[in-house]
Amino acid sequence: GWASEGLRSSGKNRRVCHAAARLEMGSLWEEFNRLGTEMIVTKAGRRMFPTFQVKLSGLDPLADYVLLMDFIPLDDKRYRWGRSYGDAGAGEWGAGPGSAQPLLAPPRYAFHSSSWLAAGRADPAAPGRVHFHPDSPAKGAQWMRQIVSFDKLKLTNNLLDDNGHIILNSMHRYQPRFHVVFVDPRRDSERFAHQNFKSFSFPETQFMAVTAYQNHRITQLKIASNPFAKGFRDGDPEP
Repeated sequence: GWASEGLRSSGKNRRVCHAAARLEMGSLWEEFNRLGTEMIVTKAGRRMFPTFQVKLSGLDPLADYVLLMDFIPLDDKRYRWGRSYGDAGAGEWGAGPGSAQPLLAPPRYAFHSSSWLAAGRADPAAPGRVHFHPDSPAKGAQWMRQIVSFDKLKLTNNLLDDNGHIILNSMHRYQPRFHVVFVDPRRDSERFAHQNFKSFSFPETQFMAVTAYQNHRITQLKIASNPFAKGFRDGDPEP
């Protein structure tokens, strides 16, 4: 349904307080989220799949708005993909670096499965960046007329990136955020900056940044649902 959550609307400008956003392809996002969504980050930058798309309502049709996204860490941990045994008490791992076996493997559990495991404190935060939708600024009527797609947004792990891509640390978890900003024509508009935006956060869009997919189920779902992954389905490398 429509999401008007995010930052509280009290004290907001009337041109943003009624803004609502609905996440498109919600069922696909939820399908990925159940498995633990992974997004590839590369030095050159990689587009997200699923693409972040929203349908907007409640804007002033005649007012100007800027739309943007940013990404915030979900926690202060770094992760790794590894094997864990099916016992609640088998969460302690060998002390040696790279150890792949629990200290005590419960004998009654012969099987094991792979999952994301905390591997220490998070790396220093990557430089915070925002991505402005390239159609910004535009009238509320234009934004509400069609689905807003952030298909130009790219994720990178290159801390020195000079292409304006979103910089993320691999093996860290992130929550995308979407912001609607009213372009205030008043000369002293900076005084009202805190009133002129509204933010939205969809929990089903959170993901792990990776340089290569770790969970084979994520790989399979990406190939099955991404029209640009046709080459993988045909057994050919990515074009």
